[in-house]
Amino acid sequence: MQNKLKLYGFNNLTKALSFNIYDVCYAKTEREQRDYIAYIDQQYNSERLTGILERVTEMIGAHVLHISKQDYDPQGASVTFLIAEEHMKPAPEPDTIVAHLDKSHVTVHTYPEYHPDTCLATFRVDIDVATCGEITPLSTLDYLIDSFDSDIITMDYRVRGFTRDIEGKKLFMDHQMTSIQDFIDPHTLDLYDAYDVNVYQANLFHTRMLLKEVDLQNYLFNTDIYELPPKTRLKIHSDLRREMIEIFSGKNIY
Repeated sequence: MQNKLKLYGFNNLTKALSFNIYDVCYAKTEREQRDYIAYIDQQYNSERLTGILERVTEMIGAHVLHISKQDYDPQGASVTFLIAEEHMKPAPEPDTIVAHLDKSHVTVHTYPEYHPDTCLATFRVDIDVATCGEITPLSTLDYLIDSFDSDIITMDYRVRGFTRDIEGKKLFMDHQMTSIQDFIDPHTLDLYDAYDVNVYQANLFHTRMLLKEVDLQNYLFNTDIYELPPKTRLKIHSDLRREMIEIFSGKNIY
C-alpha cells in the first residue's frame, strides 16, 4: 500500500469500447498456408499492434505507463498498455509518483482459426479501450477500422457508473449517444452492411458491420484468380460469403 497514485478531478464514469474484427482468407495448399502465416506475422505481430495501441493512446489523451506484449507460435500476439493522463513525475519522496489517472488500459489479443475442410482461415483481433475521463474511446474508431483488413466488425460500447455536476446532480452519461455508427466515417459505412442492438436504458450500444463486396483476389495467396476454373472460383466465393454471414449473424445458418 506504499506506492499509490494520487487522483485529481476524477470522473467516475467508465467508458469501455470493445472493438473486434475478423479477417477471413482462403489457404488450401501448403504453400498458401505458409503464405497465410507469413501474412499474419506481418499484419498482426506484437510490434505492429503496439504501434496501433500507441496511436490509440495518443488519441484519447493518455500516456503509457507500462507495456506488456507477446507473440505466439504459430500465429497471434497480445499487447497490454497501462495508461495515465499525464506523464509520471517523480515526487519529493523516494519511490513516490503523482499523476492524474483518469484512463485505465488498452489491450489487444488475436485469435487464429483454420478449417481444413473449407480451407478457410479466420483471424480475429480484439481491442479493448477503457477510459474514465471526458474523452470517449469512440473517437478512435475510424483509425482502428483503417488499421486492419476487416471483413466483419463487431463493436460494443458501455458507459458505467456515474459522476456529478458542480451542483451535485448525478450524471450517468456525459455525452450524446444514439449509435456507434454516428462515430464512423460515412464513406466507411457505405462499404458495409450494418445494424445495431442498443439498450439505451443501460447505456449499452452494439454495432455489427459486414463487408458488402468480396473481391476474391484479395482472399487468395500468390494465386491469380483467373488460374482457377470458374466452378472453383464460384465455390471459394460462396464458402467465403457463407463464413462471413455466419460470423456476422453470430449463429450457424447453412
